[in-house]
Amino acid sequence: MTAIKIKAAALRLFAHNGYDATPLSGIANEVGIKTPSLYAHFSSKEDLFLAVFDSVIEEQLGKIKGMEQSIAAMNVHDKLYTIVHDVCRTYWLSEENVTFLKRAMLFPPTSLQEALRSRFAESEEALSAVVKSIFLNGMEEGILRREQVEDLLASFYCLVDGAFIQQFYYNRSDFEQRMQSVWRLYWQGIIAK
Repeated sequence: MTAIKIKAAALRLFAHNGYDATPLSGIANEVGIKTPSLYAHFSSKEDLFLAVFDSVIEEQLGKIKGMEQSIAAMNVHDKLYTIVHDVCRTYWLSEENVTFLKRAMLFPPTSLQEALRSRFAESEEALSAVVKSIFLNGMEEGILRREQVEDLLASFYCLVDGAFIQQFYYNRSDFEQRMQSVWRLYWQGIIAK
């Protein structure tokens, strides 16, 4: 139980303060234990950070699986739109987890940069498998133009990553309006003509 409390406190502090500005003593205080007690559960600050990161990625993988089931009966357009819309808004995570993930990926601790990229790639592969399948089915059905699936996937990630960042620049109404325009143009660019 203490390990769970430690990870929850670490998530909050890492999300709000970042890795470097979060001392282990702050995490221990948040849980109500002494700093050396953390070492009974985690070997180091890096170990704790990776454990939190893995929990966030695990949640994301669960959400991807749930989303895949929820869109199964939709047409190609609606499947892609639903994914883009959901990914741009939340990356399927709580606000605190999104903040943590954003910080971890945009401003990773130098010593953990490669480990984080590797772990994140695993979750991206799960989403990529879903999106690739939609693209392939769309091309087979003649709905989408024939392109290399990797090129379509790259365009998809540029769209969602750009939109994800845009939501921090604009209020919700302006962002939604922009997304409608961007989605319309993106869809026109990938459909068979």
